[in-house]
Amino acid sequence: MRLQYIPLLILILLNVGVDYYIARGLRGLIKKAHVAVSILMFAVIVAVLVMPVRSIGGGLLIAAMWMLFTYLTVYASKYVFIILSLLSRIPRLWHAPRWKWLNRAGIILGWLTFAAMWWGALFNRFNIDVERVTVEIPGLPEQFDGYTIAQLSDLHVGTYGTDTTYLHKVVETVNALHPDVIMFTGDIVNSRSEELIPHAPILARLNAPDGVYSIMGNHDYGDYSEWPSDEAKRDNLHLLHRLQQEDMGWKLLLNRADFIRRDSAEIAVIGVENIGDPPFHIYGDLNKAYATPGDSLTKVLLSHNPAHWVESIADDSGKNIALTLSGHTHAMQIEAFGWSPAVFRYPTWGGLYTSDNTDNKLYVNIGIGTVGMPARIGATPEITLITLKRLP
Repeated sequence: MRLQYIPLLILILLNVGVDYYIARGLRGLIKKAHVAVSILMFAVIVAVLVMPVRSIGGGLLIAAMWMLFTYLTVYASKYVFIILSLLSRIPRLWHAPRWKWLNRAGIILGWLTFAAMWWGALFNRFNIDVERVTVEIPGLPEQFDGYTIAQLSDLHVGTYGTDTTYLHKVVETVNALHPDVIMFTGDIVNSRSEELIPHAPILARLNAPDGVYSIMGNHDYGDYSEWPSDEAKRDNLHLLHRLQQEDMGWKLLLNRADFIRRDSAEIAVIGVENIGDPPFHIYGDLNKAYATPGDSLTKVLLSHNPAHWVESIADDSGKNIALTLSGHTHAMQIEAFGWSPAVFRYPTWGGLYTSDNTDNKLYVNIGIGTVGMPARIGATPEITLITLKRLP
């Protein structure tokens, strides 16, 4: 048995135990319905496990995603109930009556968990939030004081199949902001470039005076699919490049820089390919993209994974990079009261961050799309409108 399957097998066995615990307290038709649902969920997870996920795409992959999500919603709800139900038994330790109120609270919270997860899948993942942020930059040329950047990230268009309804809404929302430039910070697909084909005409309608800049994210290289040959994988990558650069008219920055000019002033837009923490592959090279990152020119860096900023830019006085724009985290698609479990993986998981030792700043956009779990529980889809402000 492959080692990576052992934790999953343990989880399935735990879930069987959860089902047994719950079934013991049920009677009649309710118990029969619970057993039937448990058997169905077991069949669902087995079906997902036997699917050749890395070699399938399109509708079958979307079906697998929804099947797995359904399984998760059922068992997340059951675990909430189980925890409170077990806690309700604590008084038994001193032979006192069980806290029935806590058991009932577990039932209510379990159903609320189930409802929250499906609310996030059916409604909240389409509720676009426009975050307006002002970033103060020392030495910003006067001509760029008040300059606006609309940042998009992590579209993951494969999640929507051929349905372009949501992306229509995204494009209309961005264009209505009338930004000076639009910047996309990676992960336009889930695993295969062909996912972008039905959406390319819609995304080509994004409009700003200084155009649309984009970079590659970890999902954009085809690393999460199996390919019959290295040539097939290269063709997949070239298709993504062509769709963005030719069909959509975007300026895809592959370890290179471009310049935006206003009269006699200019700022640099630097785009690196994916640089991040393990297990993500490193394709980017900042020095190749911009050979003198310590010079006095105001620079905006597009780097998909915020770990790049934390590890290599934030406190490096030899890199004068006024603003880095990243995505990647999605806030793990879960956020409540300004907190996300993403903080355990990424200390810079969403919003604006400033280094304690330099003037280098980072903004992390929590993304527009979803991947893996087709829901956003909190962590509402984000479009960021960034206004640059000059500090003398």
